[in-house]
Amino acid sequence: MEATVDAWERDELGGLAPESHEQYMLRDRAAEPALIGLAITQRGRGEGEEVVIDLDVAAGASQ
Repeated sequence: MEATVDAWERDELGGLAPESHEQYMLRDRAAEPALIGLAITQRGRGEGEEVVIDLDVAAGASQ
């Protein structure tokens, strides 16, 4: 859980530099864990060894 939150809260210092195809692929693969980290940060709570995130299905359907 902490690694996923860290991926979301990461800062880019020094702006954006050109990236190789390999760097693009790594960044693309990191997108889903980063969004999961955002959900954990905003709505997640620990319950023992598990993390619970309440999702609002109606909010997702209206977008």
